[in-house]
Amino acid sequence: MRTAQIQRQTAETRIEVHLDLDGSGRSELDTGIGFFDHMLDQIARHAAVDLTVRAQGDLHIDGHHTVEDVGITFGQALARALGDKKGLRRFGHAYVPLDEALSRVVVDLSGRPGLIWHVPFTRSSIGNFDVELAHEFFQGMVNHAFITLHVDNLRGDNAHHQCETVFKAFGRALRQAVEQDARLAQQVPSTKGSL
Repeated sequence: MRTAQIQRQTAETRIEVHLDLDGSGRSELDTGIGFFDHMLDQIARHAAVDLTVRAQGDLHIDGHHTVEDVGITFGQALARALGDKKGLRRFGHAYVPLDEALSRVVVDLSGRPGLIWHVPFTRSSIGNFDVELAHEFFQGMVNHAFITLHVDNLRGDNAHHQCETVFKAFGRALRQAVEQDARLAQQVPSTKGSL
């Protein structure tokens, strides 16, 4: 079973994430930040994973700690659910459009954390969601999932569309990367023999 349940508690947040890599795209999301829940739902649906996120954070300050800590906890859950990575495709990529916006995301389940982020948002917030928090989510996630992620918004005028294409493309790329490849059988997809 490629599942994981992680809890994280700090003085600023209390986060619980349950992840099933072999799910059907179902999600139960309650972070207290509506737009962020909408983005997490994009990951679940497009990666075809089942995702539960419950978060309580210091939203009276702002959404930073909550979004970052959800990223950290999601990353920890992803790392655990991947296990030894035997038989995985390892790499995934996706281009996703939404009206005028287009984003490309490429993922490598490399065992090495790295985020390359080129997303020139056209405004600073979407409702009450600070667009900088999208970067904070992915940075926390890659640092704790130990994956390499390249994110490029290639065009877009509407910040909501830009952000949504990024999260959808990540979901699609992740779906490819975590797929089982029967030709690899029980091999780790690396000449090193481990990831």
